[in-house]
Amino acid sequence: MTIKTLLTNNSFSFCRDLSEQIKQVTKENHVRAENTELMLSFQRGQVTLQQYKLLLCSLYEIYQALEEEMDRNCNHPGVAPIYFPTELARLEAIEKDLEFFFGQDWREKIIVPAATKRYCHRLRQIGKENPEFLIAHAYTRYLGDLSGGQVLGRIAQKSMSLKSSEGLSFFAFPGVSSPNLFKQLYRSRMNSVELTEEERNGVLEEAIMAFEFNIQVFEDLQKMLGNIENKPQTCSTHSTSVKMLFKDGTLIKRTPLLRMVLAIFVALATVSMGIYAL
Repeated sequence: MTIKTLLTNNSFSFCRDLSEQIKQVTKENHVRAENTELMLSFQRGQVTLQQYKLLLCSLYEIYQALEEEMDRNCNHPGVAPIYFPTELARLEAIEKDLEFFFGQDWREKIIVPAATKRYCHRLRQIGKENPEFLIAHAYTRYLGDLSGGQVLGRIAQKSMSLKSSEGLSFFAFPGVSSPNLFKQLYRSRMNSVELTEEERNGVLEEAIMAFEFNIQVFEDLQKMLGNIENKPQTCSTHSTSVKMLFKDGTLIKRTPLLRMVLAIFVALATVSMGIYAL
């Protein structure tokens, strides 16, 4: 069903709140992403230290692209109302976690799948050409992280047997005292953004694309997993003997651990984009 068709649907058009419209147009995409093999695997609650470390690498690339574009467009009328760097920015928290797990030279050890690179490219493209489209990505990511952060943080800490919250800064939002109240404020600010019909339709289409980018990550990596040798791989951060796979111009670590990395990545992507509906 196209955006134009949805907009003329009586059950859809009665609501002009952008946040509600995004929830409605992405409903089918959400179900598709939620029912992938990787998402179902995550529901087992199995997260290892190596899985989480690799996950952080992808999150770093995504948030670096998103937040650099948000910062650059902070005065744009489509971005300014939802620009909350003090409360929501994740990049510094992720950097702190990466340094905790990888050491001070963590930047030299970042490895991400090709699909993550494609998603980052899209974020930078719309930041330059259609900054108002950033609304779709900021909304689905930040409000999802804020909603699911505590739950996912507890799962990660328990699964990895971490004695403290060190390494889990990504899940903490010290600048937000009440997540529920803040989400209400965020939706209100987002719904107040003045958009033409063409711009609104573009934001709705971009929200669908955000889901599709993540689904492409799942499918891309699942194909890659079919070629992975089913044997243990050492994943020491100081080892240079880890096997690599070159795909679409991006180096990707070849290790069975990626199966569970993808599971938690799917969780953060789909849970982050699904919990905002609560």
